Amino acid sequence: MKIEKIELRQIFLPYKKPFETSGWVEDGNYAIIAKIYSEGLIGWGESPAGKEPWYNEETTDTAWSIQKDFIVPILLDKEITHPEQVDVLFDPVRGNKIAKTALEFAVWDIAAKEAGISLSALLGGDKKFIPVGVSIGIQKNLYTLLQVVEDYLKEGYQRIKIKIKPGYDIDPVKAIRKNFPHILFQVDANSIYSLEDTEHLKKLDDYDLLLIEQPLAHDDIYQHSKLQKIINTPVCLDESITSPQHAAFALEIDACRVINIKPSRVGGLTAARKIHNMCTLKSVPVWCGGMLETGIGRTFNAALASLSGFTLPGDISANDRYFEKDIVLNPFKLNYDGTLNVPELPGCGAIVDEAFLETVTLRKFSTLEKGIYQ
Repeated sequence: MKIEKIELRQIFLPYKKPFETSGWVEDGNYAIIAKIYSEGLIGWGESPAGKEPWYNEETTDTAWSIQKDFIVPILLDKEITHPEQVDVLFDPVRGNKIAKTALEFAVWDIAAKEAGISLSALLGGDKKFIPVGVSIGIQKNLYTLLQVVEDYLKEGYQRIKIKIKPGYDIDPVKAIRKNFPHILFQVDANSIYSLEDTEHLKKLDDYDLLLIEQPLAHDDIYQHSKLQKIINTPVCLDESITSPQHAAFALEIDACRVINIKPSRVGGLTAARKIHNMCTLKSVPVWCGGMLETGIGRTFNAALASLSGFTLPGDISANDRYFEKDIVLNPFKLNYDGTLNVPELPGCGAIVDEAFLETVTLRKFSTLEKGIYQ
């Protein structure tokens, strides 16, 4: 494929309700949407960077700058024979994984459309349906939390995840496990604890959790290996796994028993699939986390989660979990058994509502044959 033209849009798509984690609150999706033109085909991608640098060091402003000034010029006019080439092309740009993702996704989308197959098939996925769970932000009180959990279980979600923080951890876990003793249940700390909290975190061992996600520092692997030796609850790494190399290190020193693979966090599908393959060889379960993506980014997560090693329900969820109206015309809908259909259309499967996309666009960027304009 020849990359002929690239467009970027930063959007704002409000959430139904603010989403609160252990360290910050988000009011909506500020993602950057990429659109790549190649020989009559169009590829879409998404960089779900936050407005502020709370999840990782990237923001929509930094991603926008890196894409416009460095990544787009690298990709423009290139002949691509396989989407895995993009990972190599972008390698000189250090870090900035989320910024790279939208362009890498879009190339994968075009490659699948060229082949006339779904993105799942191009990646080697073998599932038609993927089990999904739901991630619940911090609630104002336990009564509200239990009601929210009950509502999502009634909708059919197969697994519940709640955000925790000091002062909001043991009590909500205990309450949920008491009221819903048999559900698949896990917690996410978003890096809020330290090794000094080990004895406190060990109390979670009493509640049969699937895992505790990223309890320690966002960039730590080593101290998680110390924690995992003491607590029985499986540690799952998220923020600190930013590359296949980091995943290999974590597995080598037994820093975790589960890995959350977010393709946007590791720079795209190529790196995400490498981590999946590595974990599969070592019989380490993986699941696909979410970044509260729009319907575009959500299709890439679903395609990735169709690979055989994704044995735990992911955080993909139906589009209406977060948005009153999404920027796609074919949003994911939850099946009665708590699964989502893996898209079967050629490419990623997202049918973009370009008229609505225009209404939620905050700024645009496009390339031309004779230069770049904004």
